[in-house]
This record gives sequence, structure tokens and C-alpha cells, in this order.
Amino acid sequence: MRESIPPYIRLAVTLRYMATGDAFARLHFDFRIGIKTVANIVREVTHHIWSELSTDYMRMPTQEEWLNIAQGYEIKANFPHCLGAVDGKHIRIIKPEESGSMFLNYKHFFSIVLMAIVDSNYNYIFIDVGSYGKECDSNVFKETQFWKKLVDNTLNIPSPCSIININYILPYVFVADEAFALHVNVLRPYGGNELTKEQKIFNYRLTRARRYVECAFGIMANKWRILHRSLNLSLDLTVAIVKTTCVLQNFIHTEEGHVEPLINRDRLNSRLHLEGNNLTADEIRQKYTEYFSSDEGSLPWQDKYTSKISSKTKTRLLNFNPKSVKQGSILTCHIV
Repeated sequence: MRESIPPYIRLAVTLRYMATGDAFARLHFDFRIGIKTVANIVREVTHHIWSELSTDYMRMPTQEEWLNIAQGYEIKANFPHCLGAVDGKHIRIIKPEESGSMFLNYKHFFSIVLMAIVDSNYNYIFIDVGSYGKECDSNVFKETQFWKKLVDNTLNIPSPCSIININYILPYVFVADEAFALHVNVLRPYGGNELTKEQKIFNYRLTRARRYVECAFGIMANKWRILHRSLNLSLDLTVAIVKTTCVLQNFIHTEEGHVEPLINRDRLNSRLHLEGNNLTADEIRQKYTEYFSSDEGSLPWQDKYTSKISSKTKTRLLNFNPKSVKQGSILTCHIV
């Protein structure tokens, strides 16, 4: 009777496939295993990795863990009451048969969407994989179980409380980019070009916190090179591979000793006793805007990122000759 392929070989084949992005045919020659067998191994192992690790390394945080995440953002990104950064990533795929333009995204390639929420240690708090590439991030996010629990207030996130040295109460929030809708628990930057100095400072501070989800995507894609090419697989296997890479990132960070900041329990307990928040989403964003421009919440270097004019722009403005503009043309001037 022919011997079965041992588990360590199965694991090696799967990790090799995800880490290098090699085709099944290449693994067929390297491991001397049939191409169909390689495909079945990858499918089975990714399923077992996700089912075994997700319950320990990607479970929904408790209230104390939410507070730990918030303190991490406050220390590393100088953004208080932040519970995570939200964003979507397009995973390249080969166009599925008879799918029309459902997977064609705005970047003009076929994809599925990975919607993720990340903490300040580049670990995934929640992921949703498999939405059509044509969908915008806001619509994808609002179809996730995370959003539904957030709206129903069943995520066990901490109650609104005051920021240190500030006498008004603010909720804990998630930070996102312009593609997401403003919500009492989701902050997005101000849009438009005619922004006040305070609004520009808010956008800068929010971007400092939001960059963690972008960095998490970059870390994952460079560790698992399979994400650098278009996946020519069935949709269910593609989803399984993406979910596995996410949970393995959490596993590696945890086992390699990514230490999260310790909680100052006396300080947090004093905050938790405060209750009540009747502010609208716009008012909440305005309160954060005021805080980031105040003496208590400002950073020494933040002004130079909001009032800087490039030397090239200054030179063009000084050397500008109105007579050089042709009659009937439209004059536009952009200051960075």
C-alpha cells in the first residue's frame, strides 16, 4: 500500500506555496507530488490552519482587550480612544467564468475585497474576505458582521468617557479613509481643498493612526508573496488562502513576542465610570479636531505638515508672469 503524505510535508507545501507564489506545477517538481494532489493539500491545510488558529489569534476582543488596543494607539499614534484602523485591500484574481464585470474594480483589474480592522501592532482584529471587486469599501464594510454588531452595540466596546485634561466625553472610535461614511464610532478625514488649519491637523493625526492598516497589508503581502500575483484559483480557495495569511500574521506576531502596552488600570477605571454621549458624528469629529489643536492634545511637529509650501511652488509663484497666460485659457494655482 502506498504511504500517505506526512503532515509536515503537507504543511511545507502549503507554506511554500503562499510564501513564494510558485505555481502548483513548480511544487509538483520540487516535492514530487501530483499537481492535483498539491491543490488538494493547499485546500485542506489552509482550512485547518484557519479553523485551529482563528479562535485564539483572531477572536473578538473583550472590553479589557479593547482598552489595551486603545492605549496602544494612544502611545504609538497619539490618537486617544482609537480601537482600530479600517480599510479594504483588493486581492488580484483571474476573472472567474461568467462573472461579467462584478469583480472589476476601479483600478481596472479583477479582484475580491479584503476588509480588515487592525490594531497598533499590525494584527488583524477582524477580517471579511470575498466581496466583489466592484463594490466600494463603505458598502463592503456595512455588509460585514462587524458593522452590524457595531450598530447594534454588541461589540462590547468601552463606554464613552473623557480624554485626559478635557472636560467633555467622547466615544471610542475606529479610523478610516474618505471611502467610508462618518459614524459616531467611525471617523473619516475632512474632504475638499479649502480646509482650515484645524481640519488639516485633524486629517494629519487621523492619517497617523490609519497608516497601521496600510502597513499591515504591506507586511502581509511581502511575507506571503502569493498576494503579489493574480490568483488563478476557485473563489473559495482564494478566500481560504487570504484568511490563512491574515491569521498567520497574527500568529507570528504573537509567538515572536510582539508585546502590547500594559494597561494603567487605575487610570482606565476612572474613565469607565463616566457615561452618556448625545453627540452626533459631526460633533464628535469636531471635538476631536478641537482636541488635536489644543495645548493638551497637540504635537510639537504637527504644524509643519499643514502649513508647508514646497520650494518649487514658491519659486513658481515668485516667477509667475500674468502676461505669459494665453487669452481664453483657465489659470489654476495649487499650493501644496
